[in-house]
Formats: sequence, structure tokens, C-alpha cells
Amino acid sequence: MWRRTYLLLVLIRLWFALSPSYLHPDENFQGPEVIAGQIFSYPVRRTWEFTSEHPIRSVFPLWPVYGLPMLLLRWLWIGNGHDGEIPPIAVFWTLRVLMFLISFVLEDWALHELIPSPRHRRVAVLLVASSLEFGFDSAHCGYSAIALDTAFYSSEPVTWADLISRPTITPLNFFLYNSDTANLAQHGIHPWYQHVAANLPQLLGPAAVLVFAKPHLSLRLYSAISGLFVLSIFPHQEARFLLPTVPLILSSVELPKNKTMLRTWAGAWIIFNLFLGVLMGIYHQGGVVPGQVFMSKQPDATQAIWWKTYTPPIWLLNGKNEVLQTRDVMGLKGDALLTQLTELATCDTPADRRNQEYLKEKNGTYLIAPASATWLDPYLSNKGLHGLRFREVWRYRKHLNLDDLDFGDDGIWNTLSRVIGRRGLIAWRVTKSCPKTK
Repeated sequence: MWRRTYLLLVLIRLWFALSPSYLHPDENFQGPEVIAGQIFSYPVRRTWEFTSEHPIRSVFPLWPVYGLPMLLLRWLWIGNGHDGEIPPIAVFWTLRVLMFLISFVLEDWALHELIPSPRHRRVAVLLVASSLEFGFDSAHCGYSAIALDTAFYSSEPVTWADLISRPTITPLNFFLYNSDTANLAQHGIHPWYQHVAANLPQLLGPAAVLVFAKPHLSLRLYSAISGLFVLSIFPHQEARFLLPTVPLILSSVELPKNKTMLRTWAGAWIIFNLFLGVLMGIYHQGGVVPGQVFMSKQPDATQAIWWKTYTPPIWLLNGKNEVLQTRDVMGLKGDALLTQLTELATCDTPADRRNQEYLKEKNGTYLIAPASATWLDPYLSNKGLHGLRFREVWRYRKHLNLDDLDFGDDGIWNTLSRVIGRRGLIAWRVTKSCPKTK
């Protein structure tokens, strides 16, 4: 029975792995975006972690995780007689499948090795397999990592003397950066108990009750607690930082022995993971990746303004970044957005909205925003000669913008009705009427 359950959970895990949901910008900009620019000719955008005077991110673990699969995929692509670069979306899905496969080695197989009791092992494997949170850690290999990072961040060839006199030690830079409260204030300051009181229960759900009520004391649990303690020292605390501890903790809980309590807990566990699985695994910022793929295929697109979304991965533009300028204005006020659109909108007449001739133009301005952005509603219906005109050219239904929850202004029910009821991501081509030149 447990094997059939495990197989079903594996299929569900694969389904979530192949969904285009977007949990956090770092999953692209501190991984594939960096390495894709080194292996392929994709124009990319490096974040401040890689461009500051003292970089705090190491590229060493990125090469085996992302670099080797990309190199292998490129070799297979060329070996099969294909010309040009691999479509970025093919690389994207390949990496998703790879992460799915790696999860078996780093989690399921590890649990088989770490847990001696067959009965306890089966329970732990099923709990981890049914949990939404799957994390893995990358190990650094000392001097090799320092040498690779120094070479990566240097604009000139690196010598042995450079490695000794001015090495780039990203873990040290990371620690120094996160030790400065002024730096962390830019990302958010949290109380020391944020991880224990809020983040861990958010990741574990009903399993958190078992951890605090009757934990199975083991080296795995002590390892998770020690990691939790170290992470709690830093005042900037996000739930995703605790992902590597989730398998360790779930393998250290004991299920209720009372049948009624076990059924109640199991029901709560299933509902919790189904809810978060659908929400975070399918809908959360789910239109960003498909939207960027759509923009890469628009021949006229020269300006793309993304409003109230996560930053779109630049490497998915498939080289169109050379002519398409992507602007991330997530937190921009509506009036400022309108001003920016007025400056960038291309000229046309209302009659042009009825055909596809716009695709033949040399310039085009696009606005990509959630359907729940009701501030735009008064402007979308304009078909006259004055003001901006918005032509909807693309829509992706499986998208939720959870960063636009204005409970304070609209109330809980109205906010949820707007964000959930009007879910989806839309791309509009924005134009305006211009004075005729004589």
C-alpha cells in the first residue's frame, strides 16, 4: 500500500516540477540566469549579489547543478545537427526535470540511509514525499571554490599571486554583509524568533504540532535545530532559508497512535499540502515564465513594462533582449506608471486595433500586469483618439499575485475576491494617437 501511495506522490511531485510557477526571483537570478550567460549567448541580468564590489554569491555550486546539465544539453543539441542556440524554454524545462530527479538522491535515498528502522523509514519517506517543501543544499569545496569565484569575478586572467593577494571569498563576504544591520534593513528586519514562531510552522503545517508535541530525538533533528539556531542569529529571516531542514524534521516526528487523532491529523496534512501545492506550485506568479516566452516571440516588441509581478527572467528572451528593454516596475504607483507608459507608447489610430498589422511595426510597447490590478480598469476601455489605448494580446489564467493583498484598504473579503476572482496575467500592447507631421 505504501509503495502505491509513494508512486502517486512521485507523480504529483513531477506535476508540480513541470509547472511554470515562480516562487522567488532568486530561483532564476541566482542560478540559471548567471550560468546561462556563460554557456549560451543569452543576454542576462546579474543581480547586485554578483556585481557588487564584494560579491556575496559563489558560482562554484552553480556549475555542477546548472552548468553541467546546460553543457550536456548544448552538446546533444549540436550533436543532433541543430543550428543556433537551444531555445531557453527547453533549458528551463530540462532543469526542472533535473531538480525533480535530484530530489530522489538528496532526500529519498538519504532518508533510506539515515533511518535504520524500516517502519519509521516508510513513514518519513511518505511525509517528505507528500510535503510541498523540497530543499537541497550545495557543498563548497574550499580552495577550488575560491579559485573559481576569483576567476569569475575578475575582468583579467587570474594568477597564483592574485589568488593569494586578493582572493574572492564569497562566504566571508556573505557573512560580513549579513552581519551589518544597515544592509539587512533594505531586505527587512525580523525578530530573532521569526523562524521558530512563523516560518517553520508555515513550512511544516500540521507536522509542526508533532514536532513540538512528541519529536523523535535523533541526529537528524539535532542537525536541523543547530541550523535553525544559526539562521536565527541573522535578523533577516525568510521561510525559504529553512527548506533544507524540512526533510530532517519530517523524518524525526512520530505519528499519533490513536486512530481518531491519526485520521484527523492525516486529513489536515493532506488538505494543507493540496492547498499549498496548488497555490504555490501552480498559481503563484505562474504567468511570469509563459509571459516572458510570449514576449520573446513578439517581433515588434521593443519595450516591456512588468507591473505588480516578480522580475521576469531575462535569459528566457532567447536573445531578444538585444532589442527588447525589460522594465520591472513592480511597486510603482499607478500615476507614475501612466506617465511612463505615455512616454513609451507607440503611435497608431483606433482602427489599427482590429488587425495584426502592428506585428510588422519596428517598435512596440507592452504592459504585462495581473488581471487583478483594478487601477487600470478605467483606462482599458478607451477606444477614442485621446489618451492611451490598451489592446489585450495575451492572457494566462493560472497566475496569482499574492503581493497585491491590500487588506487594510479593501478589507479581507474584497481583496480575496479581487485577487482570486480576477486571477491571471495579461499583456497589453499600449499605443496613443500622435499629431500628424506635415
